[in-house]
Amino acid sequence: MNEYTLREGPYSAVVTERGAALRQFRHGGRDLIVPFPAGGPIPDYRGILAMPWPNRIEDGKYSFDGVEHQLTVNEPERGCALHGLAFAEDWSVEEHDRSSVVLACSLGPATGYPFTLRLSAEYHLDGDGLHTKVMATNTGTKAAPYGVCPHPYLIAGPAPLDEWTLDFSASHYLDVTPDRLLPVGLRPVDNHVFDFREPRRIGPTEIDHAFTGLAFDAAGRAKLHVRDPGGTGVGMSWGQPCPWLQIHTADKPAPHPSRLGLAVEPMTCPPDAFNSGQDLVRLEAGSTHQASWRIFAL
Repeated sequence: MNEYTLREGPYSAVVTERGAALRQFRHGGRDLIVPFPAGGPIPDYRGILAMPWPNRIEDGKYSFDGVEHQLTVNEPERGCALHGLAFAEDWSVEEHDRSSVVLACSLGPATGYPFTLRLSAEYHLDGDGLHTKVMATNTGTKAAPYGVCPHPYLIAGPAPLDEWTLDFSASHYLDVTPDRLLPVGLRPVDNHVFDFREPRRIGPTEIDHAFTGLAFDAAGRAKLHVRDPGGTGVGMSWGQPCPWLQIHTADKPAPHPSRLGLAVEPMTCPPDAFNSGQDLVRLEAGSTHQASWRIFAL
């Protein structure tokens, strides 16, 4: 699997052709995301771009413009189609220099997704961190359902995740079924363990939920910070095309390593949006959708 190394000041990153995934991101030799080994499979969807849908679709079934579709169920334990199709594709490099790389992929038609998209991902390092911009252009003749999110697992520092301090501004979380993690309904974070509008320790809280009602600043960006008690940390910011945020504390049953990092996934739409239609992007023929985010050291 080919991969591309980027460097700028104290930052370095490695991006793979498989899925245009972010395999490694460091600041001064410190990991800011949970990396994965070169040349092998991508564990736990680390660093992928979830396209053309983020999160999961119930039973892999959905209807669009009156036509029923059946996707491949790649999460059999929950009976869902998970994280789109682009992560399994080998993307091609279009540009590469010391601090940036642009990769592209032609996607579809595929089983359950009879649409054709041209995808591109640009990774660029500067003194402010790693900037990512993804674009999807509908190259077909009919409208297509679409959504996207990144899937990095952030690392604040060497202390256990329970000791990290987290803050992000969201007014509601999406309650889900405990067995399949499928949407039930929005709930306010007021007086709930999911309220991180003020910085506080994550503690033993287990999270695998989407949040919305995000606070965007005057520049149209939302932010999240996670800090280690030793003083290091990592942050993420993203634009208004992503009004949802999935947070996952990466809990795993023994003997698997658990809570290795904090998955932070700015999403254009919530889980199962292909069925609910909520914030689903209707990508018309010939049109392009763009989303961007940044990861940076604290």
